[in-house]
Amino acid sequence: MKNLVKKAFLDTEDGQIFYKIAGEGKPLLLLHRSPQSSDEFRKLIPLLAANHRVIAMDMMGFGNSDKPPRIYAVADYAKTVIALLDELGITTTNILGNHTGAYVAAEVAAAYPERVEKLILSNVDKFSDQEKDTILNSYAEKFQIKADGGHLLPRWLVYSKYASSPEFNHRCFLEELKCHGHPAYGPLAVVDYLSCLDARFRLIKCPTLVLSGTEDIKELERLGLATAENRRLISQLIPHGKITEILGGTVCMMNQMAEEISQVVLEFLNAVDIQ
Repeated sequence: MKNLVKKAFLDTEDGQIFYKIAGEGKPLLLLHRSPQSSDEFRKLIPLLAANHRVIAMDMMGFGNSDKPPRIYAVADYAKTVIALLDELGITTTNILGNHTGAYVAAEVAAAYPERVEKLILSNVDKFSDQEKDTILNSYAEKFQIKADGGHLLPRWLVYSKYASSPEFNHRCFLEELKCHGHPAYGPLAVVDYLSCLDARFRLIKCPTLVLSGTEDIKELERLGLATAENRRLISQLIPHGKITEILGGTVCMMNQMAEEISQVVLEFLNAVDIQ
């Protein structure tokens, strides 16, 4: 029963944070992308919990956590991570963050270096000013609720490009719907954070692995949102960073390629000499 996934809430001054916890051993915190939730790690959690105490939280504004009373900055999300670690009595942890979660994970390592042992940043990017405008405009439109339900089918079709089954597509779709009708908390936080990204990432002192899904970046390049070269530059900003490509990895790779990603993650976490 040690891999049993337990669920709980953390009370904060801005509302409740939902989280899952499973396994024993060194802690490993999982931070999801937007507009999703900790559900994107549902296949990965049992695999990692065989060796680690795994915690996956729904960030404020997503999933089953409350909507915050204001637009959160990445630094605010980082503070909620520390609040959860304190609640669980965890002094140091490893962190894996995907997309939006990667920026939050990086900020935790930069602002609270004594709390992070190793860091894994998945599908994290740098963006130009034009790309930032495109991100905000696209998210502003997709989160609108239309009276005739016209917002539903386009979003279903977006996930169907990546999903391996209708059931998987349905789960992704349901988690996104929890964010509709609310501000684009994650994208707004990330776009604001980009102005200080280089300086913050250079403050990261712990060993860091950057994961890059090859299909994920191809799709972002097609949409004019990011480039493979800038993703490689991310790893160079971090003093002890290296990059590993996940061949075939899409925006949904945390669930679709859980076995492969768990192997890469565990190899990195268990390595004594990572350079």
